[in-house]
Amino acid sequence: MPTVEQNRQHWNQDYEWTKQGEEWSAVWGGSEAQWFGAILPRIHAFVPTGSILEIAPGFGRWTTYLKKYCEYLAVVDLAEECIKACQQRFASDSHISYYVNDGKSLAMIQDKSIDFVFSFDSLVHAEADVIEAYLNQLAIKLQPNGIGFIHHSNLGKYQQALSLIDKIPIENRELIVNRIFLAPTHWRAASMTTELFAEYCDRAGLQCISQEPVNWGTDDLLIDCFSVFTPKNSIWARPNNVIENRDFMKEAVLIKQLSLLYTLKSFQTSRETNSFERHPVGPILRVSPKAMKSVSPGIWSRSIRWIFDRARSK
Repeated sequence: MPTVEQNRQHWNQDYEWTKQGEEWSAVWGGSEAQWFGAILPRIHAFVPTGSILEIAPGFGRWTTYLKKYCEYLAVVDLAEECIKACQQRFASDSHISYYVNDGKSLAMIQDKSIDFVFSFDSLVHAEADVIEAYLNQLAIKLQPNGIGFIHHSNLGKYQQALSLIDKIPIENRELIVNRIFLAPTHWRAASMTTELFAEYCDRAGLQCISQEPVNWGTDDLLIDCFSVFTPKNSIWARPNNVIENRDFMKEAVLIKQLSLLYTLKSFQTSRETNSFERHPVGPILRVSPKAMKSVSPGIWSRSIRWIFDRARSK
């Protein structure tokens, strides 16, 4: 359950950023392929536009694309090192403003000044109180017809199972979490869900108009969600439409394969490539029935499996 202070410590001091965040796009074949193959198709209706606010840009993995789709771009991050890196990386771009915040505040952004707010692969580490604080402020910062796209955690969907896991003896916990059920949870916020995001929007005077829970980095557990929202009287406003996407990682595999044909990176023949770049990733691994029979976590396994099966069926 990452707190604001834990996030600040991790991204500002502990994490080395040697690849500027590119390591998280490797499954897609790099950030270029991920942007044009997975992100832009989901936001193309809203850009280009006048002003964009990016929350938690890190070292600018998406900033480098967003800046081409607006006349003004504001980037806000709780990690001072990230903002410094963005200032250096985009020093020649005079239409970008940079702000370090406390992990929750958007006080530095002028009211009703933002056409599009964006955050991807960052606020998944933000707990429910942080998401609620941002949405309350975005209701004021957005233009009347402004719109937002935020990638956040949905790990709370499995809260009952997670609570049970906390009671498992440590010697069995890693087996159950990493090998059988959740796979790595990628430090997702355990208090956040798809439904809670829509509820926070409603309370703030915003309308959640689409949500896509996805199986980010897992077999079929929907631990992440992409949510799109707008002011209630906006031209974009409509009833919320929720579509669960358990094929998101298969989509990533296909994008990586196509990136070898179509990205600018694929034409840079002089670049050095590692084995991961040279070979498309294989299918997502599953624990085989035979392997399942070979382990006996006992009552913990049976209880948590029942909870997960129930959550999947909802």
